[in-house]
Amino acid sequence: MVDLKLAKLPDRTPVKLAITITPDLQSSLNDYAALYAQAYGREEPVTELIPAMLTSFLESDRNFARARDDARKGRP
Repeated sequence: MVDLKLAKLPDRTPVKLAITITPDLQSSLNDYAALYAQAYGREEPVTELIPAMLTSFLESDRNFARARDDARKGRP
């Protein structure tokens, strides 16, 4: 077996998720998308921004990362 520096890529099959949000959250997401376009000079639909926003949120939550790591290692 060849030992490569790059690990095997994870499953990248998209998963569709339907959610219901409040009108206030929808308004905030639209405002965020407008500010994103202003900051980067490129409009992106809210549906494209949400996965990146969720990923950023989860990656920045140290308590979540610690608890998830513990659970994966079978620690209470």
